[in-house]
Amino acid sequence: MTEFTPLEAILGGSLIGLASVLLMAFHGRIAGMTGILAGILPPIQADWAWRATFLLGAIAGPVAVSAITGTAVPFENPVSLGAVIVGGFIVGVGVNYGSGCTSGHGVCGMARLSLRSITATATFMAATFITVYVVRHILGGI
Repeated sequence: MTEFTPLEAILGGSLIGLASVLLMAFHGRIAGMTGILAGILPPIQADWAWRATFLLGAIAGPVAVSAITGTAVPFENPVSLGAVIVGGFIVGVGVNYGSGCTSGHGVCGMARLSLRSITATATFMAATFITVYVVRHILGGI
């Protein structure tokens, strides 16, 4: 079970919000992680540099926290590699059909009061609740 850490959650959420606002202010772009990642994969887009910098910052953040606090950032993967691959495929299909990911719709789109993003986020959340319930309570965990 995951332990809730409110201080870390508030700090992390604030940093995500700040990064999203700064990306919009300086580049006029939405901070959707899948769209950012897609822009650094072939064919490489002209705005590759800011995309790579943004992704490197997302990776460097937990490393910096570990270095500053001297505490490792815990990471556990309670499912099999097969389940991760199937889940990744399903998420990829959903990102294409939903015209964006949870970060683009949930963080940026909802902040802009986009009806499409509010609907997409409500759909993501409902699907997540149902999936967790089925996997944990009906299938007994995978």
